[in-house]
Amino acid sequence: MNIQYFIIQTAIIAIGGLIIVLGAHYLIKSLLSEYLPASKSPKDTGDRQQLLALRLQAHERLVVFIDRINPANLFLRLHQPGATAGDLQAVILHEIRTEFQHNVTQQLYISTDNWKVIKKIKEDTIAMVNNAVSTLPQDATGAELSRKILNHLAGMEHNPYELTLEVLKKDIHQMF
Repeated sequence: MNIQYFIIQTAIIAIGGLIIVLGAHYLIKSLLSEYLPASKSPKDTGDRQQLLALRLQAHERLVVFIDRINPANLFLRLHQPGATAGDLQAVILHEIRTEFQHNVTQQLYISTDNWKVIKKIKEDTIAMVNNAVSTLPQDATGAELSRKILNHLAGMEHNPYELTLEVLKKDIHQMF
């Protein structure tokens, strides 16, 4: 009888110990999952790939934006024979602002510093157009405005549109 009593007591203690160990494991696992980063699961990898795709798309759209607000391209696209400098200025400013508003959400996918560069190139382009118009006579033509701005850009040591593209390219290369 002592052996039977001993086996029953051992089984009871073993089951109790197993319950305590499983309970402790469950509690510790749930606490650790709150404080330690989760391991990379396939879902996380998929989310990261989707975010990377969105970031690349944002950079692509901003490259197009920079190209579209570059005065050399603006004048080719928006040329209106017989337009005055003031008329061309209004069309250019509207185009720049519309393009910017179309791409404003891309700031979610690029760094804050790069977004500041994008905003600065937009503001500098607007200022360049406004400054050029202010130095021309009242009856100046759109062609004169174009020539004035393109001459100003040609006189710059570094093309700001190319420099902005380089900034975006560096950001893309850092992702890989």
